[in-house]
Amino acid sequence: MSQSEPQDTAGLPARAAALDLLTAALSRRAGLEEGLNHPSLAALSPRDRAFARALVMATLRRLGPIDQALQERVAKAPPDRVVQILRLGVAQLFVLQTPAHAAVSSSVDLAQQHNQSRAFKGLVNAVLRALTREPPKLDDPERLAPPWLYARWTAAFGVDAAREIAAQIAEEPATDLSLKDPSEASTLAVEIEGEVLPGGSVRTSRRGDVSTWPGFAEGGWWVQDAAAAIPARLLDVQPGQAALDLCAAPGGKTLQLAAAGAQVTALDKSAPRLTRLSDNLARTGLAAEVVTADGATWRDGRSFDAVLLDAPCSATGTFRRHPDVLWAAKPGDVASLAAVQSRLFDAAATRVKPGGRLVYCVCSLEPEEGEAQVEAFLQRHPDFAIDPITAGEGGSPDASRLSEGTLRILPHHRPGGLDGFYAARLRRS
Repeated sequence: MSQSEPQDTAGLPARAAALDLLTAALSRRAGLEEGLNHPSLAALSPRDRAFARALVMATLRRLGPIDQALQERVAKAPPDRVVQILRLGVAQLFVLQTPAHAAVSSSVDLAQQHNQSRAFKGLVNAVLRALTREPPKLDDPERLAPPWLYARWTAAFGVDAAREIAAQIAEEPATDLSLKDPSEASTLAVEIEGEVLPGGSVRTSRRGDVSTWPGFAEGGWWVQDAAAAIPARLLDVQPGQAALDLCAAPGGKTLQLAAAGAQVTALDKSAPRLTRLSDNLARTGLAAEVVTADGATWRDGRSFDAVLLDAPCSATGTFRRHPDVLWAAKPGDVASLAAVQSRLFDAAATRVKPGGRLVYCVCSLEPEEGEAQVEAFLQRHPDFAIDPITAGEGGSPDASRLSEGTLRILPHHRPGGLDGFYAARLRRS
């Protein structure tokens, strides 16, 4: 068991809540995030809630090999609820290292709770006990990602890189923080037993409620993956410049631009997601104009010195913290989202002042959402050209810089991992 996983003293309600959460996570995009608000989870003690979440995350991080192990032992697929119970049972046994008697008996008890699964409690018992005698291998990188995604990564980045990307799926990530005052990074790193990363993010393996950590209440920092913090730095906004964050929620990049002294307009079509941004602005004491609107059709005549478009995407690069995205994504998503990205990209171009900068980025590993978007954009907009990103700029790993001066950040490009991102900086003539 990793040090970050809670000890298994949880009872059946915690496991039942984990079953609800896993079902939600695999049923639809954003299901995990929505499932965290499920009443069965909210009713638990903090310790049991932490166990339920840890169990689900452990299951999602190794879902591919877990399913392979189950398929080898179950000739005919049982009802979905039984499949989820078996998945959780395997994760308890071989990831959380729950004692076999507790993992098996609690799984059988879960099956007993509902008519749909009650008839399969003998199957649950038999399959899990068989696996304890022949433990499955759950860390094969080639099994950790859905086959269609792994094939795409192999085609785009090569066999070795695809294996290294997929290996990150099984690893629990550290927490990265962005600071309002970057000069305080070293002090914060000491206080939370972390390290300062290139670019100024602070990384810590500390766990627990972040609102209790030093500097949170004072508004000194916010949680933001080290890769997600790079695009805003690439804009290099100066105090007093006008900056537009075109798809702003949940707001980390808006906070970066505001902390750099820009006059920021933060726009997003999701009012609920903008609430979190507004809360963080209040906590940090930073200022931005917050607008609820669709960036592709926003009726406002202003133009800006700097525009940041973190476009809606398949989010396959965020699997370290959101492993459910790998299993919620479908092959058709990439093409459908690419059309949305193109419309927003064109809208962003109209907002850039002559001589201004535009950074386009996506937290996706799929080239159609990154490299191909920029290539097509430049063909449509001859008044824009790539403004090359230098090696290491913004804290980017050297290995992520492409020959044309854009960034393709892969999750294994930094020890300890980081989100997968694509970013390009363009300048209007």
